[in-house]
Amino acid sequence: MTLTLDTLNTLNGGRSGTAVAAAGGQGTADTFLKLLVTQMQNQDPLNPMDNAQVTSQIAQINTVTGIESLNTTVAGLGAQFTQLQALQGVSLVGRDVTLEGNALQVADGQGAGAFTLAGTADAVKVEVLNGAGRVVDTLQLGALGSGQHAFRWDAGKNADGAYTFRVGASAGAAAVAATPLVVDRVLAVSLSGGKLMLDTLRSGAVEYAAVRSVN
Repeated sequence: MTLTLDTLNTLNGGRSGTAVAAAGGQGTADTFLKLLVTQMQNQDPLNPMDNAQVTSQIAQINTVTGIESLNTTVAGLGAQFTQLQALQGVSLVGRDVTLEGNALQVADGQGAGAFTLAGTADAVKVEVLNGAGRVVDTLQLGALGSGQHAFRWDAGKNADGAYTFRVGASAGAAAVAATPLVVDRVLAVSLSGGKLMLDTLRSGAVEYAAVRSVN
C-alpha cells in the first residue's frame, strides 16, 4: 500500500487533508510519519519502497503542514494590520480628510471640493447639482494635468446647504476618467466586519481605505 494523504484522511475519521491540517499541523506530521515507518517495516521485501516513493510521501506532508503554517502567519499579519489601521484611524478623529465622494457642502455662500484625473485633459468642467439633481452652476476649469485638483464654488444666490457635483474631462474627442473627492471631518472610528470605518460629519460611515489624503 502506498501511503498518501487519502490514507491519512481515512485513518482520521474521513476528514480531508486540509481539515486534518487545520486540526493541528504537528499532529498530522506525527501521524503520517508513524504510518510511513509502519509501512516500511511491513513492506514486501521483494518489492520494497524506493527512495523516490519515500521522498514523494514526505513531500506531501510537508506541503500540508507548510500551507497550514502559511495560513496562520497570514492571519496573524492581517490582525496586526487591522490593529495598526485602528491606531492610525484614532489619530484622524477631529481632522479633515479627503475621501472619494461627490458631496459639496455650502456654508456662507462658499463650497469646496476636489477630484483626480487619470490623465491630462484639454477641458475640465465641474457641474454643481442641487438636491433635486438639477444643475445649478457649471465651473469651466480649462486644461489640467493628471492627478488631484481642488476647486472652490461661489454659490452666489444659491442657498447654503448640501449639494453634489460631477466632473467632466476630455482630451480631444476622448473622455478622461475623473474621480470626485470630498473634504469631510472625522468624528469617530470603529471596526466593522474586520474593516476600519470612519464616522464622518457629512458622508456618514466610510471605509478607511477611501481616504485619499489628510488635510
